[in-house]
Amino acid sequence: MELRHLRYFVAVAEERHFGRAAERLHMAQPPLSQQIQQLEAELGVTLLHRTTRKVELTRAGTVYLERARDVLAAVDDAGAEARRVAAGLQGRLVVGCVGSATYSLLPALARTLREELPEVDFAFRGEMLAPDQVESLLARRIDLALLRPPVDHPSVRVNTVRRDRLIVALPDGHRLASRQRLTIKDLQEEDLIVHASRGRSVMYEIVSKLCHEAGFAPRIRHEVSETSTLVTFVASGLGVAVVPEPVAELGVTGTTYRPLTGNHGIDLATAVRADDDSPVLARALAVLGELAR
Repeated sequence: MELRHLRYFVAVAEERHFGRAAERLHMAQPPLSQQIQQLEAELGVTLLHRTTRKVELTRAGTVYLERARDVLAAVDDAGAEARRVAAGLQGRLVVGCVGSATYSLLPALARTLREELPEVDFAFRGEMLAPDQVESLLARRIDLALLRPPVDHPSVRVNTVRRDRLIVALPDGHRLASRQRLTIKDLQEEDLIVHASRGRSVMYEIVSKLCHEAGFAPRIRHEVSETSTLVTFVASGLGVAVVPEPVAELGVTGTTYRPLTGNHGIDLATAVRADDDSPVLARALAVLGELAR
């Protein structure tokens, strides 16, 4: 038995006439009649009562018609679903995001992806440091990472999305808040709040390097894992912080931001598994590229 046998039978059963069914199927009537006879012979039951004027379903034929329709509909649905998956219109994608992009880029990305790809199941994990994202990528817990480079792993493909300026987060009323812009040297006597050290945060390395290049060792008082915690600490008066400009969009009350002099910035990049050829991923990266532009 082949699917064509089911399609032939359904056409005859619905038309109640071999001639009209043959026209509908774009074939001659004798081969159609032979195919139906083969189907009945394989099943061992009579599906149709034939007369010179019309065709009627037997009780077995009535039952078989419903099942045949279900089978053909399932086959058509499977084909349509496979085409949607192949086109990147259906599937699942998990996105990891570094803290500063969690509050700036991620909301627009999530909204646009759900509008343009409504049949894709998207999940988002915010406030992830770069090493955690790379580890999660390789373990296949996430499929797309928005992180701060560098990333040096042969199994990960990285592309820059944009470059964010660095700014200084200060508690409201801080003595430096009266200035229009600040230098790194201005932070020499300040307690600094930074992201986690020991290779877990790119920002930690950048802040340390900027301070040493300015001729002083940073006075780090607090290390945190989440950007929201860092800004909350600043608002609480526990210190100041150098952060990417999008952090200001977090909008924590009690925090003031001032730009840094000089061309100080940090890249935001996408990272994916080098062997991931998922059509859904390709569409998500295209949407992200449009948003970044």
